[in-house]
Amino acid sequence: MEDQSIISALVLGLIEGLTEFIPVSSTAHVLLAGYFLGFESPGNTFAVLIQLGAILAILSVYFTKLLGIALSLPSSPESRRFVMAVLIGFLPAAVIGALAHDFIKTVLFETPMLICVVLILGGIVLLWIDRLPLTPKYTDVTQYPLSLALKIGFCQCVAMIPGTSRSGATIVGALLLGADKRSAAEFSFFLAMPTMAGAFALDLYKNRDALSFDDGAIIAIGFVAAFFTALLVVRSLLDFVSKRGYAPFAWWRIAIGSIGLVALLMGR
Repeated sequence: MEDQSIISALVLGLIEGLTEFIPVSSTAHVLLAGYFLGFESPGNTFAVLIQLGAILAILSVYFTKLLGIALSLPSSPESRRFVMAVLIGFLPAAVIGALAHDFIKTVLFETPMLICVVLILGGIVLLWIDRLPLTPKYTDVTQYPLSLALKIGFCQCVAMIPGTSRSGATIVGALLLGADKRSAAEFSFFLAMPTMAGAFALDLYKNRDALSFDDGAIIAIGFVAAFFTALLVVRSLLDFVSKRGYAPFAWWRIAIGSIGLVALLMGR
């Protein structure tokens, strides 16, 4: 295992944790950074597998709430409905992701130019959404109707295009469907748990024969870095978007996408 690979894995893990739960597309950032660092991963698994660190960060932050929901399932219709809403929201990504997995990993993940363009377009959409005079109908994530959860789940599927952002797609969808900024971000957190865990399991299974011991060690480094940085983001994001909205993330997307495009064009 080379020192350069260790440093690259650490940097990419930090990027993953910092960007996973904000609407800037962690996959785009990790793939673009890996491209310019010359970092290669069998089957492009690294960007997906280190997301487990971010999943554990959510679980640790929301552990008490999740435990309370789990313990109250037998007696609380509200808890059962909330769990059902998350599972229903996860369903579209589970089906479409499994069917389109190979195309996503072998075509879309290998197209840096597409990623940069989608980053910019997504930033423009976020700016537009942030300035719309929306009147929220849903402010409590545990009270989302099942039909709303399903619609947000379909919105999440757009994020299978690298550069879109899973959190960005779910948040934009939730906002347009009547959620407020804070609960939209929080539902994105909860929806991330089964979605990212499913993507992790599918990617690990698909590439089980291509991964070596050194690959596992590199992934572990990225995983740990992603965990600690994601902790910081999850603990501060809800308050940030309640006060500042999503415009700062929109401008960040546009800047990174533009820089990436210029770098790619200059490198040709």
